[in-house]
Amino acid sequence: MSYAIGQLGWSTLINIIGLHQVYFYLPPAPKPGQECFPDLIEKMAFWGLSTIGVVAALGRLWDAFTDPIIANSSDRFSSRFGRRIPFLFLGGVPAAVFCWLIFVPPHNFISSTNLVWMTGCMLLFYLFLTVYVTPFFALIPELGHTPEERLNLSTYISVTYALGIIVASTEPMIAGVLKSSFVFDGDSALQTLVSRQYALGILCTFAAICMYFPVFSIHEKTYCESEASSVPFKEAILLTFKNKNFLYFALSDLCYFLALTILTTGISYYVTVLLELEREFVTQLLTVMLLVSFAFYPVVNWIARRIGKKKTVLFGFYIFLLLFLSIYFVGKNSLPLSPHIQGYLIVAIAAVPIAILGILPNAILADIAELDSLKTGSKREGLFYAGRTFMQKLGQTLAVLIFSSVILLGLDRETKKTVSPNVTGILAPSVADPKSELKKNPEVEAKISMESTICKVEEVDAGGELGVRLTGPLASAFCLLAIFLFGKYKEDETLEEIAKIRGN
Repeated sequence: MSYAIGQLGWSTLINIIGLHQVYFYLPPAPKPGQECFPDLIEKMAFWGLSTIGVVAALGRLWDAFTDPIIANSSDRFSSRFGRRIPFLFLGGVPAAVFCWLIFVPPHNFISSTNLVWMTGCMLLFYLFLTVYVTPFFALIPELGHTPEERLNLSTYISVTYALGIIVASTEPMIAGVLKSSFVFDGDSALQTLVSRQYALGILCTFAAICMYFPVFSIHEKTYCESEASSVPFKEAILLTFKNKNFLYFALSDLCYFLALTILTTGISYYVTVLLELEREFVTQLLTVMLLVSFAFYPVVNWIARRIGKKKTVLFGFYIFLLLFLSIYFVGKNSLPLSPHIQGYLIVAIAAVPIAILGILPNAILADIAELDSLKTGSKREGLFYAGRTFMQKLGQTLAVLIFSSVILLGLDRETKKTVSPNVTGILAPSVADPKSELKKNPEVEAKISMESTICKVEEVDAGGELGVRLTGPLASAFCLLAIFLFGKYKEDETLEEIAKIRGN
């Protein structure tokens, strides 16, 4: 249980980034009567790519490349506290602190300093998260001594990962309570900004506390079957990726997480742009999806034991494929369902593959790592999980970069620099309407540049809506590729060899 609570902590952090970072720095246009949110960085970087997409991609790539280094260090480490727990102790608090600081830039208007700040904090966040998460996952095959135990352990941490999504999604609700209860600033846009920052700080504190449950309750030397690896780093990397089952598994994971990250990054846009509902509805949708998903967990566990983990995972992929395709049609007037019903229907269907793909991949990878250890005599669990997270983060990197650029489709070059298509409607003074009366008074303009923001409500832009819609079919293409690659994993042979070598 303590191990699973640790997962709740880091899941909250990574889902704060996944659910809120792009939306925080690339907010939707406010509709008439809605409140504004200040622009903090320029929207476009180069070659049609969004600034937030490029920065987020850089952070995830950095995270991906540090994974094998941390993993090998953990595999080779030895202490009286074990191989993994000291890394968890080192990474927890800094990861939570830098996660929060990503959302606390030094200025409340467009500034290159904000961009540098966000980039630096994000690199440090991913570094310390890797220090925690990679050794954390390497504990699965060491705590679970049989395929059944590993499947159960994967089920437990899947539940707490899902709970982390729910916790992270409560930011709008917490911010709303703070905003209505306290006065942080006279400017309504800045009042919203500060409320969100305090809400995120509360969530990061909660996450940090959870991350230390396994640190102080798991006695690694007592519970785990582990010994330090003596294989040099370069040789260990080559041995890991020469495993064909692992290679197909990891490549399919790359494609799946690319598709899934497009969906999770886009959910706030699907609700506000396509369904035209309030952002608080995202929390309701995610809560319903994950509660329904929990109900399927025992079913998934039972089915996987009956027909195998591979067939169950492929079934989940096919459901996701159809779901991603349906995103294109969400919110269209031709649909006979209300926006709320459309939202609930989508998340109810998504609950099934979320349950399947939340539980089984970790158990499958534990099987692959165990067989490799039995055949080679080298325990490199950390590198196997690092290899998987490398592929996951590479997929997430590409997804954020692709998503944040695709939603800009249909806009001319100048519009992209200032106001995104139904994706931002707040203009910093440096890019405000030149016809504004405020431009006539340089002193007033200078004062606003440092103290406030100008809000502009955009008219509906077909190009922007098209970009958001196209993210669904795009995700389905990557899901199809994941199905092809995962189909090459040989589950039956893997389990038969494990049983044979162990003499069962």
